[in-house]
Amino acid sequence: SDGNKDRLSKIAQERSTVRLRGLNLIRGGHLEKIYQEAEAEAKEEFEHFKFHPTFIAGISIYWGEGDKATKHLIRVGNIDPLMIELFVKFLNEICGVSKEKIRAHILLYPDLNKKECSKYWIARSGLSNSNFNKSVIIIGRHKTRRIPYGVCYITVSSAYLKKKMFVWLSMLPKELIKGQYYTRE
Repeated sequence: SDGNKDRLSKIAQERSTVRLRGLNLIRGGHLEKIYQEAEAEAKEEFEHFKFHPTFIAGISIYWGEGDKATKHLIRVGNIDPLMIELFVKFLNEICGVSKEKIRAHILLYPDLNKKECSKYWIARSGLSNSNFNKSVIIIGRHKTRRIPYGVCYITVSSAYLKKKMFVWLSMLPKELIKGQYYTRE
């Protein structure tokens, strides 16, 4: 409808990022209402951002690598610094998450140099030293250095954004499968 279209273009003008809300003080029935709001907003935002390459990339990364088990953690881990940096860009530029709110940690094997790995990920993640929590060392079966700098995990705690992520995850594949965005000459 036209009214809806006007509303969408108003959203587009008002913000270049998705809407976020802190839910820590809200309980019970109010929460359900706010989750419904998040779902409705997510659908509108999807229409607004569905041709934005960073939006598509961010959701695709999450689809493959993201945490689907928790209700409130947006978490992605990978050994590819470009994937990590792109996901940070998605969180920051599309989702409007300030970089201070993004946490990171590195999963290390015992044979890796902690300092070297930290320097590597700080230089390549789009984040600074203050975003990184303590590294976690795991005892792996392989003592070989197949993962030379460990696995970097990016985490944002937001039940509101997580709700939206699940909506986008359900919409994106369908949209891309049905969509015809280019024609072969």
